[in-house]
Amino acid sequence: MSDTALIVIDAQESFWHRDYWDDEIVPAYIERQQALIDGAKAAGIPVVQVFHVEDSGVFSEASGFVKALPPLCIAPDAVFRKRRHSALVGTGLDVWLTSNGIRRVIISGIRTEQCCETTTRHASDLGYAVDYVGEATLTFPMTDAGGRTWSAADIRARTELVLAGRFARIATVEDALARRAADRAA
Repeated sequence: MSDTALIVIDAQESFWHRDYWDDEIVPAYIERQQALIDGAKAAGIPVVQVFHVEDSGVFSEASGFVKALPPLCIAPDAVFRKRRHSALVGTGLDVWLTSNGIRRVIISGIRTEQCCETTTRHASDLGYAVDYVGEATLTFPMTDAGGRTWSAADIRARTELVLAGRFARIATVEDALARRAADRAA
């Protein structure tokens, strides 16, 4: 059994209905996220899907949008629903990871600087080894209080900068999957 799990955070249809959704930046994310999911499955790494839920709006269960973001094809080994930024708060994910002997997590999903970064920091603080796969995360441009607009690429670079070496190993899809292959060979 693998001691590694892939966590796919908030890759859900709810985001289509946000005014910041940008069809132009999504294809690269979808390609990398799918490659990570497919590679994890091929390597025997369990895939965990996490959905963000709220009481109302497009993130509510009643909206019908709390489901995998097409065209992603994901057959998760476990599914959790969260109401906080960290996928490890109040979901039971930490119990599942522990009971399945998981010591290393691979983080991916939506949004780079929000739920993906928060879950990465939390997992690290709990003692997990963390691979943060920025290319398999998605975010959208944001404007700060000073009026500067940060592109999705700027936000990803900033997130990787603050996580690297402190909370996670920054990895490409191939790096994260190769590490699993190397661990199995050792």
